[in-house]
Amino acid sequence: MSMINGFNAADAERLSETERRLIERRERLLGPAYRLFYERPLHTVRGEGVWLYDAQGRRYLDAYNNVASIGHCHPRVVKAIAAQAALLNTHTRYLQEGILDYAEQLLATFPAGLEQVMFTCTGSEANDLALRIARHYTGGTGVIITRFAYHGVTGDISSLSPSLGTGIQLPAHARSVRAPDVYRCGPQAGKLFAEDVRAAIADLRAHGIKPAALLIDGIFASDGIFAEPAGCIAEAVASAQAEGLLYIADEVQCGFARSGSHMWGFQRHGVQPDLVSLGKPMGNGQPIAGVVVRPEVLEPFGRSLRYFNTFGGNPVSCAAGQAVLDVIRDEGLQQRSAQIGSYLLAGIRQLAQRHALIGDVRGVGMFIGVELVSDRALKTPAAEQAKRVVNGMRERGVLISAAGPLENILKIRPLLTFEQVHADLLITALDEALQAQVR
Repeated sequence: MSMINGFNAADAERLSETERRLIERRERLLGPAYRLFYERPLHTVRGEGVWLYDAQGRRYLDAYNNVASIGHCHPRVVKAIAAQAALLNTHTRYLQEGILDYAEQLLATFPAGLEQVMFTCTGSEANDLALRIARHYTGGTGVIITRFAYHGVTGDISSLSPSLGTGIQLPAHARSVRAPDVYRCGPQAGKLFAEDVRAAIADLRAHGIKPAALLIDGIFASDGIFAEPAGCIAEAVASAQAEGLLYIADEVQCGFARSGSHMWGFQRHGVQPDLVSLGKPMGNGQPIAGVVVRPEVLEPFGRSLRYFNTFGGNPVSCAAGQAVLDVIRDEGLQQRSAQIGSYLLAGIRQLAQRHALIGDVRGVGMFIGVELVSDRALKTPAAEQAKRVVNGMRERGVLISAAGPLENILKIRPLLTFEQVHADLLITALDEALQAQVR
């Protein structure tokens, strides 16, 4: 199964002998399931701030990776990890203050009612645990997701992640709905989304399946990046909760200040989740993730089942997580996400006035989607051009990717530490890569 913006082994003859040998070694040792980005895969050897460096010493502006969201190898995170690793690193069945200090500060960033947290290692595990808790609380099994969602790679969660490929067969207890796409559905997209959710609930019940959860990423990152308008998911969430479903807000991609206006993506929509799954940028590369939950939802689960994750919530990961929170606060990264994100959106929208290939520019904060079309009137997806633009940006030293079921949406996720000079570099590279498509 191919991947959007993935390397095609048939193109290996274009690579240097060193690159070919490295790819051959990788497949021999790691097997065929792993994928690489770009027509010419990038051999990274170092990261610092907003930059990644390849084996030849060339630097690339990272406008894609939202794991090291506060900058690659941030010195405060590195120092926190090293100091704690030199002191203690064990599991959560011993009393330790670090995990409690971190939990208090993390929970303080959430609205009242979301008052307890359970730690995992990955966002996939977090979504898996959130779904287990939701099913235990409701007694149901049914889940509603969006049509091209990505929620993780565990057994249950991968089956609810259609964007993983055509090999994913939606289970009988799941229903998928359209994401609220204003570009293609108009201003009624949020209402259509709510209608689809209500229809999915009714269909589950018609088949004798009790619904348990609405599991959605509030920015619909894999569906095509649908961030606007704020509040567009509110009716759907209200309908689901009124019908007894729990709302799981998947914040693995859109959380930790990425939206700019708020710390958490769901807050933009004026909704109150029952559970929130966290991951990716939580430790800036150190594996840590978790589920934030209403105590009354967690209580019956904890009463009848014990929870233990060997590495989840370990002291080193909690130290990294604490450092990330401190940096976001001390460096004003939520405010910077809003300011530089708005600057980027405006700059790319100016490019749309010169490049007919751009059909729509959308996003919020440091999460931007640029939909490419070959015909603006017909909104004909320009998937091949999107692929060429992504690779053209890579050749110009700027890293982005692509998304969406039609493979025609540029996915731009700058690090939160971007400054205006970095935004200008991105806009210039995008301008040149788009111009190259008309030659």
